[in-house]
Amino acid sequence: MKHFNITVKGKVQGVFFRKSTKATADQLGIKGFILNEPNGDVYIEAEGEGFAMDMFMDWCNEGPEYGEVTSVETHEGELKNYRNFEVVKRRP
Repeated sequence: MKHFNITVKGKVQGVFFRKSTKATADQLGIKGFILNEPNGDVYIEAEGEGFAMDMFMDWCNEGPEYGEVTSVETHEGELKNYRNFEVVKRRP
């Protein structure tokens, strides 16, 4: 099980990035949260097993149809044992 802190940059707000990322996370069994940052980035904390996390990271690098990801910053962190994946307004 891994925990990643992820910052996605580009055209990632106003393109259903959070909603489609939640759907992807739910399909893959990824737990954590996603939120919009004031500077236009999207911030994600995600936890899951190896292959599922690899697939999730692939998604983060691509994004939804109308989005345009220019870069993804990932840092491994400590497990927080999230129960589900949520779209939130601010960091818990």
